[in-house]
Amino acid sequence: MTQDAQMVPHTTDNAGIPVESDEHSLTVGPDGPILLQDHYLIEKMAQFNRERVPERVVHAKGAGAYGSFQVTNDVSQFTKADLFQPGRRTEMLARFSTVAGEQGSPDTWRDPRGFALKFYTEHGNYDLVGNNTPVFFVRDPSKFQDFIRSQKRRPDNGLRDHDMQWDFWTLSPESAHMVTWLMGDRGIPRTYRHMNGYGSHTYLWVNGGGEKFWVKYHFKTDQGIEFLTQADADRIAGENPDYHRQDLFESIAGGEAPSWTLKVQVMPFEDAPDYRFNPFDLTKVWPHADYPLIDVGRMTLDKNPDDYFIHIEQASFEPSNLVPGIGPSPDKMLLGRLFSYPDTHRYRIGPNYAQLPPNRPRSLVSSYAKDGPMRFEASNAARPYAPNSYGGPAADTARFGEPAGWATAGEMVREAYALRSQDDDWGQAGTMVRQVLDDAARERLVSNISGHLADGVSGPVLERALQYWRNVDKDLGDRIAAAVPGR
Repeated sequence: MTQDAQMVPHTTDNAGIPVESDEHSLTVGPDGPILLQDHYLIEKMAQFNRERVPERVVHAKGAGAYGSFQVTNDVSQFTKADLFQPGRRTEMLARFSTVAGEQGSPDTWRDPRGFALKFYTEHGNYDLVGNNTPVFFVRDPSKFQDFIRSQKRRPDNGLRDHDMQWDFWTLSPESAHMVTWLMGDRGIPRTYRHMNGYGSHTYLWVNGGGEKFWVKYHFKTDQGIEFLTQADADRIAGENPDYHRQDLFESIAGGEAPSWTLKVQVMPFEDAPDYRFNPFDLTKVWPHADYPLIDVGRMTLDKNPDDYFIHIEQASFEPSNLVPGIGPSPDKMLLGRLFSYPDTHRYRIGPNYAQLPPNRPRSLVSSYAKDGPMRFEASNAARPYAPNSYGGPAADTARFGEPAGWATAGEMVREAYALRSQDDDWGQAGTMVRQVLDDAARERLVSNISGHLADGVSGPVLERALQYWRNVDKDLGDRIAAAVPGR
């Protein structure tokens, strides 16, 4: 045997047993029937038939990488969370994605982008699951499924449909702020490296003294905000549907590690009840004049996954992963996601998804969970129940207990948020159009919206859409109406 032959590992089956051939099935003679006893052939076919896990219903198409988060500023007066303490460096995983497109869809469709982060802290995994926009289309999780279905494919012909999108949006005025973001320049980032990320929701921070604060996360791209025009995005979709996935992988492989600077807005806990609009409403931003950005640290992605399926497709992010010092807020969408995300992982990957490489905590796990399909690590519990008298583990309320997140009172109701002085659906979208966008960006916004409306939107829905934009800004709505062909 040659030295090269000795260096090449021998093919084995999944049990590690050497196989006889990579190419030929076991048959009765060269022309005879295949034998059922060819276990390796059966294994290969059976494995192939089961290669795919169900794709994510939302955020199916994406890309990701490993990296680290380095704290550069002291924010310990606001939170005792391990990963935000001065000088702390925390390993992490990031996944970016489109929202509505399925696996195989073009990266450059006009769509929000997911911005999901997993921090491997000393106190377990902290997941921050947001988007490249600071707001969202709806404020109640009861409408989320309906919203997503309006953005997906029609049940009759399997095609995406602008009429369904605008039908839902125009019947849901709370969407106006987010649709303004979507139809503007941020709707198609140049690459994943050239977009910001936001926690979007409001979260609770608790410091070492038990003081509470409300917080919003802003990850500002250090590469600068850049976007694609609709024409460029359409062209790239045909030339390279994996454009964003390829760019992220090749930039890291080429030594150009992208980074983002984390800044937060902090609201004193006592400000929330009397603030002029509901600070927990996912369709609203907090004006920076009221709550300025505070530097926290820098996130850098510098390691590509060695296997995309293992580390990115099986990565499972969930807003319910909240470490000591961080909690939820009364944001209805956030509270709905606390259930929805881990539930979908159990369906898609299995009940022991947390033991897979991208999801496994780097800290010791002492859980009473047991058994189930594909479990391969014991729970480190002396007995599979609590309390027990054989060595625990045992919860440490004094060390890790959190004060109650917020106080609430009243009857159980199915109602919208109580309105405050500035709690309308059009105001922030109109402010964005008039005060944030420049003339060129407004012109592109008119072009993007009118082009979108001209593609298959029915007459009644079109009229509602034009009124929708006039509610945002009268001049903008009139310009859109004038730009829609055939009106």
